[in-house]
Amino acid sequence: MQRFPDGFRWGAATAAYQIEGAWDADGKGASIWDVFAHTPGRILGGDRGDVACDHYQRYRDDVALMAELGLDAYRFSVAWPRVVPDGSGAPNRAGLDFYSRLVDALLERGIAPFLTLYHWDLPQALQARGGWGSRDIAGWFGDYAALLGRTLGDRVKHWITFNEPFAFIVLGHVFGMHAPGLRDPALAFQASHHVNLAHGEAVRALRAAVPDAAIGITQVSMPCYPASDDPADRDAARRYDGFVNRWYWEPPLLGRYPQDILDRLGALAPAIAPGDLERLSPPLDFFGHNSYTRAVVRHDPEAALVAAKPIDTGNPATAMGWEIHPEHLYDALTRITRDYGAPAIYITENGAAFEDRVTDGAVDDPERTSYLRAHLLACQRAIADGVALRGYFCWSLLDNFEWSFGYAKRFGLIHVDFATQRRIVKASGRFFAACARANGVAG
Repeated sequence: MQRFPDGFRWGAATAAYQIEGAWDADGKGASIWDVFAHTPGRILGGDRGDVACDHYQRYRDDVALMAELGLDAYRFSVAWPRVVPDGSGAPNRAGLDFYSRLVDALLERGIAPFLTLYHWDLPQALQARGGWGSRDIAGWFGDYAALLGRTLGDRVKHWITFNEPFAFIVLGHVFGMHAPGLRDPALAFQASHHVNLAHGEAVRALRAAVPDAAIGITQVSMPCYPASDDPADRDAARRYDGFVNRWYWEPPLLGRYPQDILDRLGALAPAIAPGDLERLSPPLDFFGHNSYTRAVVRHDPEAALVAAKPIDTGNPATAMGWEIHPEHLYDALTRITRDYGAPAIYITENGAAFEDRVTDGAVDDPERTSYLRAHLLACQRAIADGVALRGYFCWSLLDNFEWSFGYAKRFGLIHVDFATQRRIVKASGRFFAACARANGVAG
């Protein structure tokens, strides 16, 4: 048994739109994902998040399952339009009360809440006012953060401003695969700057409202490796890394944008006002790291802007088609420590989708168990080599609405029958529970 340091957090993660349901209940406003999922042709199978896992009604049962798994932390997100239906202005007391009850239920079970302010469900009312393309959104987001800090900060001490800006900017504003379904690269890069400004406003608002808060941001990492030793492939891997990782990591952590990417963007580069770089980079307490796979990249002059393209390695992959390569996690953790000086790191998401089957009321999922074991051992190696890794949150607690894939992809430690809402802890969930209780993993 390879032990983790004392105080290491064992948790699972979810996102509001993916599990809560109750999409229009108790005064909640519409989100961009409500609108997107209700648009024919956007989601596989015509699925919607209207009910999802019905967590809004069943949260106490789900918290009991977390306790059964031995978790001591839970990362969840707040649906901005549930607590501020129009995105700015009057709050919705019923929405705030829901999250207050959830936090109390977690604390009653000894589970620390890790609250994410934004996991992609922007109020549709703000999208109508320009969304992330509007510079005003930084102030709206700061006000939202202050509201939650005042409401929950007496009990919530761990705060995450954003989940994966790369994903919701690129998939939502460049490729149109996610809400709000836009295809406008110039808008996307400007929006990414406004996200960074909003992050800065939120950090300052939370510092004022919750003086003892630990605050971070969650970024997705896709370590980039050249497909060969050819200098052209090496340069391609660096470019790809610049657009996928460094463009999003460097502003909040280092207070700058990577110059090589700015130069390559040219007219697509965002407008940056004097003082912006200071505004968007207040000190953080931790870096949240979402990690699933890597990219092996070759030079491709036909690939727009990046001139780089990932290749298929032919190695085993998850149901998402993502290569299983646990070493990428070690490489990412040591790089974040070496190059960015992160004071502490939490793995805020890591997990895998596979084709689960219910047999005699049970779900045996050895592929997921193997995936988790290998990645936890990679975490062990990183800690041994000096990484200040403070916790691991498995994605996900529950099978859920997996964005444009609807209910077709299952990541959960707990199986959900979406027709009946029956929950079944998978074999991988039992494995993870054993790790959490032992604070270690068998090598």
